[in-house]
Amino acid sequence: MHVIVVRRLTRVCKASYSCGMISEFQELSDKIDQLADMTMALRRENAQLRQANSALAAEAMAYQLRLAEASRRVSALLEQIPAEESNAAEGAQ
Repeated sequence: MHVIVVRRLTRVCKASYSCGMISEFQELSDKIDQLADMTMALRRENAQLRQANSALAAEAMAYQLRLAEASRRVSALLEQIPAEESNAAEGAQ
């Protein structure tokens, strides 16, 4: 007995048992291929994101160092201001 089986409008099979099973195996194979492709794409994206993250972390550390240096300079300047005012007050007397 021959039966026409249409799956997703792409295949026409004339044998009811073996063609249906082959069609299912082909669909499974296609899905596995898609999964493998997606896995590789996600691995590439993950590697790119890790590189970007490392670059941003290095940039953030550089900014923290610059900020610490600027803070140190401001503190040093603030320490000099009262000393200069005291010297000016003593010189005026």
